[in-house]
Amino acid sequence: MAPMNQCVASLARLSLSTPARPVNIAISRFLGPSITQTRCKSAGTLAMRAREREKEKLKKKRRMQRFKEYKYATPSQEERYSLCDAMRYLRAFEVGRPPTSATYEVSIRIRTPKNSFVLRSRIRLPYPIKNDTRIAVICKEGSGAMQDARAGGAVAFGEESLFELIKANPNRLPFNRLICHVDSEPALKKANLGRLLGPKGLMPSLKTNTITKSVKSLMHEMVGTESYRERTGAICMAIGNIQFTPKMLFENVKALVDAIQENIENIEHRIRKDLIEVVLSSTNGPGISLNGLFTPTDEKVLPTHLSTAM
Repeated sequence: MAPMNQCVASLARLSLSTPARPVNIAISRFLGPSITQTRCKSAGTLAMRAREREKEKLKKKRRMQRFKEYKYATPSQEERYSLCDAMRYLRAFEVGRPPTSATYEVSIRIRTPKNSFVLRSRIRLPYPIKNDTRIAVICKEGSGAMQDARAGGAVAFGEESLFELIKANPNRLPFNRLICHVDSEPALKKANLGRLLGPKGLMPSLKTNTITKSVKSLMHEMVGTESYRERTGAICMAIGNIQFTPKMLFENVKALVDAIQENIENIEHRIRKDLIEVVLSSTNGPGISLNGLFTPTDEKVLPTHLSTAM
């Protein structure tokens, strides 16, 4: 046991020691009480609400225009010519060449977003360029569709026999158009002819309107018609022979432009497309932009002068 004097001395030291000062302790902000202020969005004036609506419309428009346009969306800055003037220059490029091997070609340029709806259809030109349409029909043996195909002048018809003909000579087919009856569509898919007919553009499908319920009406529609399809913002197709008169060529160009305009109006509710330029060219000649006029600018040159053989 400690002596009395040591206990007294220890008590004296404790009583005389300096009291400890309180130390400030930093408290985190998220541990302390927070004072939040609630703000309410004001209704604003009519002008403010109108600006908000304009901003929303602008955002929606930008979202719709997220796809870039093709290079054909901007018309060329070159001089434009009338149809007779363009024919006059293009005929000069075909002098000395066989008339049967030269054709007029038209390129219709369209302002359209990429990855949008593609224009495709068939048109019966007032003055056909060629009449060598050879049609084959995929239909069941002994069916009514087969009788219609035989009466319509099809060069080949049937199912298994036609499939064997295609597989045996894929590069020497006796037809350049192929249609399919709806009842034979399962057999066509089972035959796996897409890799043979697809690259040639002969594979029947619903997109190209070559799968039908009425073989007779489709064959009548395809004889003397030309198919066109939009590619990279332009539709290119042969529009006439080099021996065509200005009137014949004018009627063909007008019919094609009217058909494309009608197609654009039918799909305008889904995507916007604008026809911006029509370019006429020939097999060995350059492309000449048309201004929509018919008569030549030179008074000494008449349309009848362009109707004679070169």
